[in-house]
Amino acid sequence: MTDCCPRCAHESLRTLHSSPVPGVWDVLQCGRCLYTWRTSEPDRRTRRDAYPEAFRLTPEDMANAVEVPAVPPLLAPDPREGTEQASGPEAAGATRSQ
Repeated sequence: MTDCCPRCAHESLRTLHSSPVPGVWDVLQCGRCLYTWRTSEPDRRTRRDAYPEAFRLTPEDMANAVEVPAVPPLLAPDPREGTEQASGPEAAGATRSQ
């Protein structure tokens, strides 16, 4: 079991979901940086000592972050094609094709 977040080393972890087959995997989330991972992923995603140094965060990194990226608008189903289409005024003309 993971004892701290691989990305920021915070010790407050939350189990978001567990595998339908008991003991196979859990989905965990850090209480500080919100990094989320499945316990069955490779060590470079699940263990602090194996997590890539370039992507590790410190409390100072998070306190000095310039901006948290905005969440893009949701995509609504396109009833004409069975594809998803951007919704909202900021997505005018933007569509995603399959």
